Amino acid sequence: MSNDMETDDTPPDRGGADDPDSSPPEETPSESEPESHDRRDQDHDSERDADRDHSPTDERQRGHDDRTRGHEGDEVERQTIDDLDELGSSVDVEVDGEATIEENPSEDDLLGGLRIDSTEEIEVPDRLVDQVIGQDDARDIILKAAKQRRHVMMIGSPGTGKSMLAKAMSELLPKEELQDILVYHNPDDGNKPKVRTVPSGKGEQIVEAHKEEARKRNQMRSFLMWIIIAVVFGYSLLIAGQLLLGILAAGVIYLAFRYGSRSGDAMIPNLIVNNADQTTAPFEDATGAHAGALLGDVRHDPFQSGGMETPSHDRVEAGAIHKANKGVLFVDEINTLDIRSQQKLMTAIQEGKFSITGQSERSSGAMVQTEPVPCDFVMVAAGNLDAMENMHPALRSRIKGYGYEVYMDDTIEDTPEMRRKYARFVAQEISNDGRLPHFTEDAVEEVILEAQRRAGRKGHLTLELRNLGGLVRVAGDIARSEDAEFTTRDHVLQAKGRARSIEQQIADEYIQRRKDYELSVNEGFVTGRVNGLAVMGDDSGIVMPVMAEVTPSQGPGEVIATGKLQEIAMEAVQNVSAIIKKFSDEDISQKDIHIQFVQTGQQGVDGDSASITVATAVISALEDIPVDQGIAMTGSLSVRGDVLPVGGVTHKIEAAAKAGCKKVIIPAANEQDVMIEDEYKEQVEIIPVSHISEVLDVALEGEPEKDSLVDRLKTITGSALPKKGVRGPSSPSPQ
Repeated sequence: MSNDMETDDTPPDRGGADDPDSSPPEETPSESEPESHDRRDQDHDSERDADRDHSPTDERQRGHDDRTRGHEGDEVERQTIDDLDELGSSVDVEVDGEATIEENPSEDDLLGGLRIDSTEEIEVPDRLVDQVIGQDDARDIILKAAKQRRHVMMIGSPGTGKSMLAKAMSELLPKEELQDILVYHNPDDGNKPKVRTVPSGKGEQIVEAHKEEARKRNQMRSFLMWIIIAVVFGYSLLIAGQLLLGILAAGVIYLAFRYGSRSGDAMIPNLIVNNADQTTAPFEDATGAHAGALLGDVRHDPFQSGGMETPSHDRVEAGAIHKANKGVLFVDEINTLDIRSQQKLMTAIQEGKFSITGQSERSSGAMVQTEPVPCDFVMVAAGNLDAMENMHPALRSRIKGYGYEVYMDDTIEDTPEMRRKYARFVAQEISNDGRLPHFTEDAVEEVILEAQRRAGRKGHLTLELRNLGGLVRVAGDIARSEDAEFTTRDHVLQAKGRARSIEQQIADEYIQRRKDYELSVNEGFVTGRVNGLAVMGDDSGIVMPVMAEVTPSQGPGEVIATGKLQEIAMEAVQNVSAIIKKFSDEDISQKDIHIQFVQTGQQGVDGDSASITVATAVISALEDIPVDQGIAMTGSLSVRGDVLPVGGVTHKIEAAAKAGCKKVIIPAANEQDVMIEDEYKEQVEIIPVSHISEVLDVALEGEPEKDSLVDRLKTITGSALPKKGVRGPSSPSPQ
C-alpha cells in the first residue's frame, strides 16, 4: 500500500574472420528463398445515446447522428501514412474502405475526426516501428541508432513499448550479409575447438557435405568389417572347429571398427548459429538469461574415456550474444544480470567476439574454450528507473559512449492525432491477436476514454499500452464468447469490471470486509478520527482511517506515529507537527501526540498524501472538535498550511464512494485530474481546497468553536502559495 505523491521532476563493425589454415575448404553456399492478409468488408451500425455533454467522462453518451460518412467529400478527407524516408517523420492513421478523417474535429470527438464503422476499416502498418504509439523521442532515437548501428538504453515504466522498439530496430538495421558460425574439432587440442564463419545458408551445406562423406566412409568400413568377420568366423568354424573362439574374434573386430568410426564422426562440424532462413537482422531476447544462455556454454559429458565421450566441439552451445551477431541483443531488466555476466557482456560489446567456455566449474565443459566467436551485435538494454542503480557502471558507460539513453514517457498529450493513433492501436491489437472480433466505433471510444482515465492527468493519454491492450483482449474475448460479430461498448464496459488488477480486487475486498465488521465509519461526528485515502499499486484506491490522541507526557513532548510509516510518510508527519505547534494556543511541549494509521497492512504507508488527514485528526484531538465521518480526504501539506497536489485522486475518490462517504476533499491543483466513472458521480461531492483552513472549515463540526479555530489558523499560518493559478506538478505520481 502506498500513499504518496512523487514529481517527475556502437563500436565499428566487426566480423569473424575465417581461418584458412585450420578450416576445411568452402563449398558452394545454398540459396534461401524468401503473407497476404484478407480483411473483412462488412457494414455495422451501432446505436448511440442522444445526449452527451462536453465533460471527458460523459463523452461516451454523446450521439453520433450528426456525423457525416461515406463520400461527402467537402467535409472529410482521406489521409494515408507516409513512408518514413526521413528520421523522425510523423506517422498518422491509414484508413481503408469507407473510413474517413475530418479536417478540424471538435475537442469532444473521441476519435479525433476519424469516421469508421469498425476497426476493420483501419489499416495496420506493416513495419513494427510504424506501430509504435506516442513514444516519438524514443522512436526517433531507434531510427537513428539503427541507421548508425548504435547501442540504446531505454528506461521507463513496464508496458510502454521498450521491447516493441527493440524488435523494430532489428527490422531497421542496415542490410548486411548474415553469417553462420561453425565449430570444428581441433586435432592438436581437443579442448580448444576451432571457429569458422561462413555466409548464411552455407553452414548447412558444409555440415551436410561432411555428414555425407562420413556416411560413405562408414559404409565402406561396415562392408569391410562384415567381410573380415565372415572370414574369421568361417575359419574358426570350418577349419579350427572353435565356434566360441570365432564368436569372440568377431566381437572384437566389431568393437574395433565401431570405435574407429567415431573418429570419423568427430570431423563433422557443429553448426551453432544458423541464419539460413533469416530474412532480417537477428533479434535475441536475453531478458533474465543465465550466464550459459547469454554467453554460451559447453555441455557436460559424463563419459570422458573409453571412446564413449562426445567430442568437445560437438558440445558447444552458442549464447544469445552469438546468435545476435549482426543483429539486436535485447536485455530487459538489465540490472537483474549478475555482475560477472555484465562484465563479460561489456567485453563482448567492446571486442565484438567472445569465446565460449563451460559456465559450470564442476562440469567437464569448464575445460573447453573455443576460439573467439563473433558477436557483433547492437545492444538494447531496458529497465525501470531502479535498473540504473544495480547496473554495472562500465557497461552503462559502454552503451552511453557508443549510443543513446532515452526515457520512455508514461503519458502523451491528448490531441486529435493521438486519438486516431489509439484507434489504430486497437486495430493493431486485434490484428496481432488474430482471434478477436473487430471493435465498433463506440467501443473504440470507450477504450480511448479509459486511456484518458488511466493517464491520471487532464489532457493526457496513458502510454502504458500493454495494460490497455489487456483491456482490448478481454473485451474481445467476451464478444467472442457471445459469438458477437463485433466487439461493442457494452463488451468493453464488462471487460473493465473483469480486468481489474489484483490490487483493485484486494482493495474492493478490503472495503467490503470493513463494512461487514463495521470498521468503516461514514456518518456522524468523531473527535480525532479522519477518513484518509490511499492507493494500492497504481490503480486501486482504499479508505485508510487516521486516529489521533493527545496525552500528558512524562518527559519532553513528542509526536508518535504508528502504522509502518515509510521515510516520506514519517517526514510528512513531522511537517504537520510544525503547523500544529505554530497554531495551537496550548503548550504541547509536555504532551505526546499519538497518530495511528489504522490497518495499513504489511506494506505500510509510503508517501505524504495523508498530510491533511493527519493534521485534521490532530487538530480535532487538540481542540476537542469532532470531525464529520461522511468526509474522506487526501492531500499533501506544506509547513505553511498550503494543500499540495497528490497522485491517484481518481481512484481515491472512487474508493471513498464505494465506502459510502458523501464528500471528498482533494487539492485544488488536482481538480483537473478527476475522471471518475459515471456511477460514482452522484454518490460523492468533490470539494477542492488550497489551504488547511479550508479543510477544517469543511470537516469540523460546530460553528463558534470551528470558526474561531479556522480564523486563528488563517491568521497564523498565512499562505505560501498564490491564491490563483495554483497548479500541481506536471505529472504527479498516482501512488
